[in-house]
Amino acid sequence: MRAKRILILAYDGAQPIDIAGPLQAFATANEEAGRDCYAIAVAAVGRGPLTIAGGLRVLAEKPAARGRIDTLIVPGGPGVHAARSQAAQVATVRKLAQRTRRICSVCTGAFLLAEAGLLKNRQAVTHWRSCARLAADFPDIRVQTDPIWVHDGRIWTSAGVTAGIDLALALIADDLGSRVALQVARRLVVYMRRPGGQTQHSVPLALQSADAFGPLTEWVVANLHRRLTVEQLADRAGMAPRSFHRHFVARTGLTPAKAVERLRLEQARTLIETTALSLVAIAARVGFRSHEHLRRAFHRTLGVAPRQYRERFAAIGA
Repeated sequence: MRAKRILILAYDGAQPIDIAGPLQAFATANEEAGRDCYAIAVAAVGRGPLTIAGGLRVLAEKPAARGRIDTLIVPGGPGVHAARSQAAQVATVRKLAQRTRRICSVCTGAFLLAEAGLLKNRQAVTHWRSCARLAADFPDIRVQTDPIWVHDGRIWTSAGVTAGIDLALALIADDLGSRVALQVARRLVVYMRRPGGQTQHSVPLALQSADAFGPLTEWVVANLHRRLTVEQLADRAGMAPRSFHRHFVARTGLTPAKAVERLRLEQARTLIETTALSLVAIAARVGFRSHEHLRRAFHRTLGVAPRQYRERFAAIGA
């Protein structure tokens, strides 16, 4: 079989791991398959080396003017919004897409695909911190906030940063089968498909970065074993309960009760990963009324049961 052409279209300010993560996954797939299944190239608009995020210099070739491309990958990074404002960059994405079987973005690379009109009326995902902006800038996109990656027709989009590796594994499984993809995941020491979505990473960070409620969040984390009511939280924040509820939702996007549940889930996840405590003991330590309440909340929010999560984590650690 002829090697599939993978083209990663970089730009100044792209995220290094958004380029290197998928590139390494495809290169490892070649090694595991014992043949060149993929021919990988990093290209860029214009001449000269690129300076990507962190100051790393990259020599990228100019995209070939002709020839079929199997997979086009557009990385994200702090330079994506400058890139999407450049007519030549957007036009190149659009032209390359016309001769590409499969079009992908990593992290905020979705903004470049959107600017080129490739995500119109499609489902898509990006880094959890940028989902609201993607939805606001492009109302015709059905933005998904939780999936690690989304597949809609010939368009594949992925969540933040390391999700580019998850995306590459999904593409490899689609091309070469799950056995090869699993071998690649083992070589890279990552999940074949990680449990849960990016929600599990975004909520504690969002709460801790909410200036007015950062200290309150720290206090809640230290007192998860207690029964925490809105009245207690409001009193701790020095506000009336009704005013506290309104301001908390406006600042964090969550009700106080839902925020406490998410923090309990985050603490439970950490204990499941790092200790041999029973799930019953973990549920009690983080303030769930029973193991069953932990299981329901875990499955509802992360999409996987706590026992399965522990099994997967243990398998990767081993």
